[in-house]
This record gives sequence, C-alpha cells and structure tokens, in this order.
Amino acid sequence: MLKHQLTAIVFISILLLLKIISFFIVIEISYFILVAALWLAVVLWGSSFISSNYHVKSYCSNPLETEKKIAITFDDGPNPNTLLILEVLKKHNVKAAFFCIGKNIEKYPEIFEQVISENHIVANHSYGHSSLFDFFRKSQVIDELNKTDAIIAKVLGKKPLFFRPPYGVTTPSIRRALEVTKHKLIGWNVRSLDGIIKNEKIIFNRIIKRVKPGAIILMHDTTFESVSVLEQLLLFLEKNNYKVVAIDQLLNLKAYEN
Repeated sequence: MLKHQLTAIVFISILLLLKIISFFIVIEISYFILVAALWLAVVLWGSSFISSNYHVKSYCSNPLETEKKIAITFDDGPNPNTLLILEVLKKHNVKAAFFCIGKNIEKYPEIFEQVISENHIVANHSYGHSSLFDFFRKSQVIDELNKTDAIIAKVLGKKPLFFRPPYGVTTPSIRRALEVTKHKLIGWNVRSLDGIIKNEKIIFNRIIKRVKPGAIILMHDTTFESVSVLEQLLLFLEKNNYKVVAIDQLLNLKAYEN
C-alpha cells in the first residue's frame, strides 16, 4: 500500500474515533483541528521529499552498491552554460545524465544534440518546469511528459524512460500520470544546492560530505558556479578512487524505450 493511502487511513480512523468518543464525552474542536493539521503536515513533508516514496516509488541511489561508484545528474538544461559543463566532463572522460526541460531543448537544439553526441544520458524534466507543476492534474502532467518525450525522441530516435519532476515534488497526479507514461521517477540523495547557493566552497563541501557508494548527485547545468564545482568534484572523486558511471548502469535500469 502506498504511504499516502496508509496515512489517509490512519488519520481518517483517528478522526472517526474522536467523533465516536464525542458522543459520550465532550471533545473540543481543537483536537479535530490538531489531527487534521498533523495530517496536512505529513502530506506536505512526504510530497516535498522525493526520496520519501510517499506518492510514488523513486530511485534516489543504489543502496546495494558496495563499490565506489556514483552518478552525476544535471537539471534544467540545455543552456549555454551546458557547453562548459560538457567540456569538463569530456576532459575527465565522465558521462552524466541531463534531465532536460522541453522548452529549453527547443531553444537550444544544437546544445542538446551535442549532449547526445557525447553519449550522455538525456531524460525528461517536464516541458515548462512550471512553478505550478505541483498543482497540475493528471492530464496536464501526461501532456508535459509526452510533449518533452516527443522533442527528445525527434533527436535521439527513442523515448526516454527517466523522469525527474520539477523541484523534486511528487503528487497523486504525478503518480497517476506515470502509471500511463511508464516513466521511472529518478531522484537523488546528494543535493548540491548549486541553484541556490553561489559560494563554490560551500557547494563543494556539501557534496563531498555526502558522497558514498551508490550515490546520485544533483547539480544544475545552468549556473556558472557549477562548472568550477564540477571540476573540483571530479578531481576529488579521482583522488578518492570513486568512479562516475552512467545513471542507468548505477541503477541497473533502462534509460530508453527499445
């Protein structure tokens, strides 16, 4: 049973129990409000953290990996800054995964083609990365995924099977949409916060403190700071005998539809 369904059953049962008890003794309305507030808090927490698997199963790392193997992923491209990221990756002979926004692929098709030509994994990160994506209905989510799939397939020749929702937030609508589109939900367990923090040292230290075998690192190919941090990170990984592998290899999942 999905966690959000179990949560609903538990809190509805508590509310019903309180209602039944209220027939025999006086129970203040504040108790009902408290239970409802706690329910809302649990839902918000579960929805906000992709690794919670609250609404839908996600792949945020490979906990069974014992060797020093990790994967690096980039969100929100393609972008002119992506070219600098590609240079660093090529220099260190590393393959990464790029979770691309459909409208950005349309804006920078040549950059997207270069990502593919250099044999990096490309995946779906919605079409518009709307700030209201969390409130989209199932049909809207499906439309976003299908539209971006079509744009990717036009260049790649096949449909991507990996999807990462904007902001890493999950909802019942996303779960229902993925049941139709058959995408695998890909998260992370090392968040660099390079899209928020501008201090390269802080970003770098955040990552290296959390790196362990089987980790998936989340970065963005849209910020200049990420280029410098990536260079430092790859040097650190080499020095500490870590191997960066393609995310499909790390998770033992197919990245594309046959």
